[in-house]
Amino acid sequence: MTIKIINKSNHDLPNYETIASAGMDLRANLSEPRTLKPLERSIVGTGLFIELPVGYEAQVRPRSGLAAKKGITVLNAPGTVDADYRGEIGVILVNLSNEDFTIENGERIAQLVIAKHERAEWESVKELSETSRGEGGFGSTGVK
Repeated sequence: MTIKIINKSNHDLPNYETIASAGMDLRANLSEPRTLKPLERSIVGTGLFIELPVGYEAQVRPRSGLAAKKGITVLNAPGTVDADYRGEIGVILVNLSNEDFTIENGERIAQLVIAKHERAEWESVKELSETSRGEGGFGSTGVK
């Protein structure tokens, strides 16, 4: 699949780091470093603008290393970039640690996964089919 992209940053285009990678790293496009205090959030631009085909979305997801080592994650994970959106891809980062975190220009801050999706149509009914689970949710299947 080929996706049209405009890169207004000074960084390379996102790419897959390994042959089996699902996501491509997104880099911060900043004129100066930005510090996130504990529990602070900020939209960090990437300088990237894309044109996805209808029927596809780009999912913005956290990087596991940043989350595990620094407590930095994507607040609305996964964030969705719709096929008709033409603005800059921004990443809503949040600092869930107890320490300040400084984002540097060019730092890999999130990953982007391209995914196909379906459009659903609703069918109003009076009742749903029975299952063994029924209405059980929110941990009803246990933890062990």
